[in-house]
Amino acid sequence: MSTDTEPTTRVTRSAGALVGLVAAGVALALGHLVSALTGPGSSPAVVVGSQLVDLAPTPVKDVVVRAVGTADKPLLIAAVVVVTLGLGALLGTAWGRRPGLTQLGIVAIGLVGVVLSVLRADLGPLAVLPSGVAILAGLVSVQLLGRAAAGTGADAVGSRRRFLAALGGGSAVAVLGAAGGSVVQALVQAGSAARRAFALPAPTSPAPPLPAGVQVPGSTPFTTAIEDFYRIDITLITPRHEAEGWTLTVDGLVDRPLTIGYDELLAMPMVERDITLTCVSNEVGGSLVGTARWLGVPVATLLERAGVRAEADMVLSHSMDGGFTASTPLEALTDGRDALIAVGMNGQVLPDKNGFPARMVVPGLFGYVSATKWLSRLEVTRFDAQTAYWTDRGWADRGPVLTQSRIDVPSSLGSISPDSPVIAGVAWAQHRGIDKVEIRIDGGEWQETTLADSGGIDTWRQWSFRYDGPPGRHTAEVRATDGTGETQPEQRRPVVPAGATGWHQIQFTLEG
Repeated sequence: MSTDTEPTTRVTRSAGALVGLVAAGVALALGHLVSALTGPGSSPAVVVGSQLVDLAPTPVKDVVVRAVGTADKPLLIAAVVVVTLGLGALLGTAWGRRPGLTQLGIVAIGLVGVVLSVLRADLGPLAVLPSGVAILAGLVSVQLLGRAAAGTGADAVGSRRRFLAALGGGSAVAVLGAAGGSVVQALVQAGSAARRAFALPAPTSPAPPLPAGVQVPGSTPFTTAIEDFYRIDITLITPRHEAEGWTLTVDGLVDRPLTIGYDELLAMPMVERDITLTCVSNEVGGSLVGTARWLGVPVATLLERAGVRAEADMVLSHSMDGGFTASTPLEALTDGRDALIAVGMNGQVLPDKNGFPARMVVPGLFGYVSATKWLSRLEVTRFDAQTAYWTDRGWADRGPVLTQSRIDVPSSLGSISPDSPVIAGVAWAQHRGIDKVEIRIDGGEWQETTLADSGGIDTWRQWSFRYDGPPGRHTAEVRATDGTGETQPEQRRPVVPAGATGWHQIQFTLEG
């Protein structure tokens, strides 16, 4: 490391800023490249971003999800990268007068990644390597670029050319390192996908065939494609786990704690069901809801095998990633509903983004208290003894799904033609079912819509309504009544702490 007395004073502040900017880019890129081998979650930008997710207050997370939806994760990573590059440029301005300060700042920033990597129990012992490599790459880069920048403060054409060439070389290293990391990660993922190209076991209890009339023509697909299924979780990048070595432990308030592997789980009797999942962060009229055909083992089977003690009333499910836990009422796992440890989705092996090797699926509960992905442990416990990840952040601890409805056709401010003046959408109240959906046009009387065939009480239900009113701009509101006779309330309530309420409303135009 150089000292503050070395002859670097001919480096201008602007040249120093470029030195720091490019050096920070090289550090991030080479750290990303190494993380392709140690695990993508160990990338310096991802490690810092993950900590920001954990520290962010619930209202902030709510605002972000509402504003950008599932784009929150790449945007956060991009923000960490931009801030790091900005800090590098700022530190670089001191290179001409105090190079030691610049180098010390690079080490300090890198050590943040090292410390956070050590604190993340889900990353493993090699997780410190990317941040360590980033520190070394930053120090070497700033030294080489700083030397090339010497003399640029004078009117020396040759020096400036050498400096520009050095900046170009450093930028090329940064781009190639970032691209190389992405290529290696893609190759690793491709190899992982190839290893999962196996046939899932046939269900001993297949899903009943869906009635032909579950789908309203032209409306939202009843079964959500895997690529379109919403993803909300606390991990910044999609975790990658292998079936080999994966285990699921059931312990806590049980008489016979057990641990099973993936092959043992697949050998158990499988249940296949169509189930709609809903995120508690879904705003009125939002898209954080989807239906899939899930294949898995009933959670109750493993709980019965472990022997749950009488005093238990909750199962705390643990994810392998990010320290996530969910507090599921024991009753919801043992009352006969199709609560599953799922290994398949829409006829395919569970994808990474949806929780491979295994996840929980529990009808009738919001995902934050039931739908743990990348599942590793079921801890049988009590609500008065344990709290979960989101409970600690101000959300309700039980999270039953609310009765909701949504207008999908036309879209807000869209139009319908007089040849087919159909308004359509979906409604859901998992494990209670939908008995009625009503629509109100321009604040008039409520009118019953035509319900599509039911796919079961654990799935959403489509509806449609033919509007024969006058052409022009109109307002439509919708509300649903569930199988218990309860109608969703008009009062608007935010998603925190137990889910949003209110009627979905749009404006549309009936063409003349």
